[in-house]
This record gives sequence, C-alpha cells and structure tokens, in this order.
Amino acid sequence: MARPAGNFRLKAARLAAGYHSQQALADALKVGVRQVRRWESDAPPLPQPEVGQALTRLLGQELEALGFTPPGGAAAGPARRTVLAAAGGLAAVPTQAVAVQPATAADDYAAVTRSHRRLYWSVAPATLHPAALAHATFGCALLPEAVGQTRQRIAAALAETWLLAGRIEFFDMREADRAQQTLLRALQAAGEADDPLLGAAILAHTAFIPGWAGDREAAVERMVAARTYARRGPASAELLAWLDAVEAECETRCGNARTALHLIRHAEDVLAAGSEHESPEWLDWFTPVRLAAFKGNTELRARHLPQARETLLGVLEALDPAEEKQRTVVLGDLAAVEAAAGDPEAACGYALRALDQLERTWYAMGMDRVREVRRTLAPHQHEQCVRDLDDRLYGWSTTVSALSR
Repeated sequence: MARPAGNFRLKAARLAAGYHSQQALADALKVGVRQVRRWESDAPPLPQPEVGQALTRLLGQELEALGFTPPGGAAAGPARRTVLAAAGGLAAVPTQAVAVQPATAADDYAAVTRSHRRLYWSVAPATLHPAALAHATFGCALLPEAVGQTRQRIAAALAETWLLAGRIEFFDMREADRAQQTLLRALQAAGEADDPLLGAAILAHTAFIPGWAGDREAAVERMVAARTYARRGPASAELLAWLDAVEAECETRCGNARTALHLIRHAEDVLAAGSEHESPEWLDWFTPVRLAAFKGNTELRARHLPQARETLLGVLEALDPAEEKQRTVVLGDLAAVEAAAGDPEAACGYALRALDQLERTWYAMGMDRVREVRRTLAPHQHEQCVRDLDDRLYGWSTTVSALSR
C-alpha cells in the first residue's frame, strides 16, 4: 500500500489543530494559499524564519516534525524515512543507518497494543497510562528499523497506542490540552500507516475537546474531517454510527439537544441497516448499548425525563458486567434524571451506587456526573439523603482519590 502523497505530516498537524482547509491555515498565517500548497507537496520548501515561527506556534510542533528539512540537512525524498519521535512527533532519519526488523516485530508490537486496549476497561488509569506511553516510546524507536508492510503495521499499532493514551488523558485524567497533543501524534502515526479509518477515529476524538468546551464550530470542523477520512474506508455501520454519536455528544454539550437527537436517530438507522464491512478490531468502545447511553444522556439534557429514565434503565440492564466505567456514567445520569424530576431520595440512591462503583474502578467522567447531580441537589441539602450522599462524596478515601487524579 502506497504511503500518502505529499507532506502528510503537515496535513495531519493542520487538521488536528482545527484548520480544515489549506486556505484556513493560509489565512491564519497571513500567507497565500499557494504557499501552503507548496508546503504540503512532496518537496516542501523551508518557510521563511518569521513564517516558520508562526507555523510552529499554530501547530504546536517544530518544523522538522512538520516535514521540513532544516538548512544543512539532507534533501527530502525517497532516501529518507520518517519516524515518530517520542517527545516531538515526526522527525527524519536516514534509511541506510538502521537495521531492518523482521515481520514478526509487527506481530509482537501489536500484541502488546491489543493487551493495553483490553486492560483499559479494568486497570486504573494511573497505572495503564505510563505503560501506554512507554509502549509508544518503544514504537517510535522501532519504526525506523522497519520497512514495507511491517512498518505500516507497526505504525498502525503505534497510532492506536497514542489514541489509547489520548483517551485516558481526556476521559480519565481530564487533561484536554495534553490529550490534544497526544492525539496529534496518533494522527501522524495513522498517516504513516495510511489507515484512514483509524484517522477518522482519532479526528473524532479530537472533536470531543472543543465540543466539551462549547466550541461548536471547531467540533463540527473536526467531525467533517473525520467523516471525510471514514469515506475512504470502507467504514462499518458501527463506525459510522459512532461518528453520529460523537457529533451528537458535541451538539448536546453545545446546547443543541434537538440536533443531537436527530443524529442519534440516524445512528440507530445506520446500525439497523447494517453493513457488509466489518468493524476494526480497535473499535471496542462502541456498541448499540453505548449508543443508547448517548441517547439517554441527550434526552436528559433535552428535559425529556420519562424517555431518559426508560432509556437509561434499559442501558443499565443491558450493560455487560465488565463495563464498569460506563456503569458509573449511566448511574450518574439516572441520578440526574431523578434530581430533575424532583425526587432527591431516588437521585441520591443512584449517586451512591455510582460512588460504590467508582471505589472499584475510577472514572473521572463518572465522578463528574455525581458532582453535577450534587450541585443540582443544593435546594435539598438539609435532607438526610443528601447529607448521606455528602458523607460518601467527601469521605477521606473518595476525596483523596479525586484530588490525586
């Protein structure tokens, strides 16, 4: 499989930074679009110093990582290969200076990636995150020693490893800025692998960041990019439905519950219609039950309380016992439904069940849900059920765990 044409490192960084078109980046830099087009060609000219500094500030990486050869460096071209550096993204290294790894190296590296993917659902984020980063560092060192399909497969596993690290940083550690940079490295590795579906998944994850911050325009732009990559597929029904669910989540966070519900109904239709294409192995975070969880949260935010209650109870019953993190989110949403319905005792009951689960498996999103519920219960704070919730919410172990993450 041929590698992407042109300077795909710069293209990946541009997309991840939210510049959906060459014109958008040109406008931000106050240069002509023809200049950006030349930078994204197979032989990109080095930008002028002032423009180069502006480019690195906008995209968050040094010029070498963006596909440019510094003065005195070897000419860009087929005699050089790219490798993801552990700390700074992509850098160039000579091909003749490295050994060639056997095809089994890709099998072995990908096997660890698969193990980390499965462990995400049961291992504490503080334990798994450094292991994933170490595996990514190893992949960055391994990649320049591989060629052909072996190189592509290592790059794909490396992209998935960076994606896992970015997911932990955003969903479990609540470090959005750090997650943005990690997801950029994931996108660049997916470009090395020429894997458009993995690129679509990474871009959709980057949409969560502005979406949760209420920046609808940036979130929509990233979703347009994600859907563009998915069309290069072939994409499965599950992947396409998940893209709808991500966009629905962003719309919900931006206050557009009606648009979000429309997207979820479309996702349900896509899943019902099915597809001849199989889902990628790494798409283990989405199922019809997960879609229903998205739906229940959106119905809650749209104040469709009876529908939200029914949907979320169905999700709670259908969840696999191993889906402990998702269970805390659903319990938190059910607590929010009952708080909005004026039943503080029922709300506290669900919130306490969520805290029970959080003691077994920490999940920042689950704790966020419980705290949101507690804020809505302020008018009932003198009732015994709310005081009991406070005793658990602000117990020594819970408070220390929350502050340490």
